[in-house]
Amino acid sequence: MSTVSLAVRDSSTMIRRQLKRLVRYPSMTVQLVATPVILLLLFVYVFGGTLGAGLGGGRDEYVDYVVPGILLMAAATAATGTAVMVASDMTEGIIARFRTMRISRSSVLTGHVVGSVIQQLLGMAVVIGVALGIGFHPTATAVEWLAAAGLLTLFVVAITWLAVALGMKSPTPEAASNAPMPLILLPFLGSGFVPTDSMPTAIRWFAEYQPFTPIMETLRGLLLGTPIGNSGAIAAAWCAGIAVLSYLWAKNTFNKA
Repeated sequence: MSTVSLAVRDSSTMIRRQLKRLVRYPSMTVQLVATPVILLLLFVYVFGGTLGAGLGGGRDEYVDYVVPGILLMAAATAATGTAVMVASDMTEGIIARFRTMRISRSSVLTGHVVGSVIQQLLGMAVVIGVALGIGFHPTATAVEWLAAAGLLTLFVVAITWLAVALGMKSPTPEAASNAPMPLILLPFLGSGFVPTDSMPTAIRWFAEYQPFTPIMETLRGLLLGTPIGNSGAIAAAWCAGIAVLSYLWAKNTFNKA
């Protein structure tokens, strides 16, 4: 069997392993999906009237505004689960067992990444479904929906590789659960819930130049027809850069472990 065939076979096995773990331990999946849904309902029905008025509309307009930020928060929340699972594998000895077997080394990381990406995309689909049910009104064409899905997938891949790297560097699963926490805060410190123009100067500067803001602005442009400008190119560059650097970090850490 060729090296490529061996890598594909072993990666498929590791992906099935991750998906079975999600089925056997559904509580984490439910929690990771429920958290962004609860935040969506909270911001729309508790704060939406006031925040929507600040946007020149009301609760209905605020639903449209807040959905991109919630989608990115869903991915950041799921990254916590990925980091915990990777840290568990690293500390419980299963990785050492895999090293004694004739399997592709890259398949272990591939299984974690692909399984997590599937989980996150399904979670985002649930969030979008709930958003549509409470008044989200996207104006996107089929092509724009595909572009938005592509950007979300690229973002999820990037954030998952980062979570894998953080999980591998964490000494315990408990520490891994805290490592991705700053990612969950970035939509708040960006344009996820209010426009950056309303922020104090120092916070506005950070909000405009951190990676989540151009991604959220691009999603709004694709789904709602707002101006995108150069946000699309910046968003793609951020996602690609994070994905590549995180992949190299994770691979190097795995090879040294």
